[in-house]
Formats: sequence, structure tokens, C-alpha cells
Amino acid sequence: MEGFARWMTDGGIWMYFILAVGILALGVAAERFIFLFFRYNINAAAFMGQVQKLVLANNVDKAIKLCNAAPSAALARVIKAGLAQAGRSGDEIQNALEEATLEVSPIIQKRTQSLQALANIATLLGLLGTIDGMIDAFAATADEKIPQAERPKELSKAISKAMLTTAFGLIIAIPAMGFHVFLTGVTKRILDEIDLYSLRLKNMLVSRGGQS
Repeated sequence: MEGFARWMTDGGIWMYFILAVGILALGVAAERFIFLFFRYNINAAAFMGQVQKLVLANNVDKAIKLCNAAPSAALARVIKAGLAQAGRSGDEIQNALEEATLEVSPIIQKRTQSLQALANIATLLGLLGTIDGMIDAFAATADEKIPQAERPKELSKAISKAMLTTAFGLIIAIPAMGFHVFLTGVTKRILDEIDLYSLRLKNMLVSRGGQS
């Protein structure tokens, strides 16, 4: 901890801005991880296998109850909307599925993209700190008020400030970008499952009802 505290002191005020961005990025990543894995997610293949068995057995009401058992799961919400239109035309089923998909998609994608923005901000803050440090370095060499014997020390402090802010910006930005890539992949998988199983449900309900 002493080493980190010295880093923060030597790096100047920009280190605290970068740290704030890092804390925010960590909070967003943790929140998205929890929601995507434990709230919106569901074992899609197993879930749809059960739904298919119930629909083919003409037990749509029980299939809807199965969806109600996982009210926060994005796929279950969309499938429930389609099941509610069972017995109606294919267009009505399709419209219900599309409307439900449009409702859940922004919720699933919410804040994930902000991780990329936070990574960029951390990098830019590090660059700004680097420029500030280099300005201090040039000032130290040019300031006649600073004794000649003290100039190497002041120059070293300024260069240290520049390097520390660059490093800290990247230390925050790289994991934030990694979280962004990972969570974007999870988000895409959930949305792809919704698209795939929505189409399968529509075809199943239309075939069951003998409608188009």
C-alpha cells in the first residue's frame, strides 16, 4: 500500500482522476457481470426443450408458468410473450415476439458500451498527465530560480509524474477494455439465443395451429 500511495502522490492530481475512472469501470463491470450471468441469463437449450415438450403436448398454460418461474430471464420474457399469442396468426405471434425483444434488448445491452468509453477516458487522462509532466520537466530545466544542483531532482520528479500517469492510465484501460470485450460477447450470445428460439417458437406455434 505504501508503494501505491507513493505512486498516487508522485503522479499528481491526474492519478486521482484515473483512479476514479477505474473504480467506476470496476463497478460497471461487476454490475453487468452479475446481471448478465445471474439475472438475465438462462440455460436456453434446456429451457426451450421443456417449452417445446409442453407446447407439443398442447399445454401452453404450463409453458407460460414455466416462463413465470424465471421472470427476470430475458429469453423467458420473450418466449412468454409469444406463448401468450398461441392460437393466433403467425403475424400476431411474430409481432409479440419482436415487441418483447425490443423491450429486453436495451436492458441487456445497458452500460456495457460505457466500459469502452471509460477505457478511452483512462488512457486520455494518462496522456494528459504525461503532457503535464513533460511541461514540468521543461520548466524545471529552464527555470533560473531553481538552483543548478536541484534541477536534476526536479527533472526526475517531472519525468516520474509523466511515466506514472501513462502507466496508471493503461493499467485501468486494459482491464476495462477486456471486460468490455468479454461482456459484449455474453450480451451477443443472449441476444442470439433470443432471436433463434423466438423463430423456433413462432414456427412451432404456427405449425401447431395450422396457421401462417
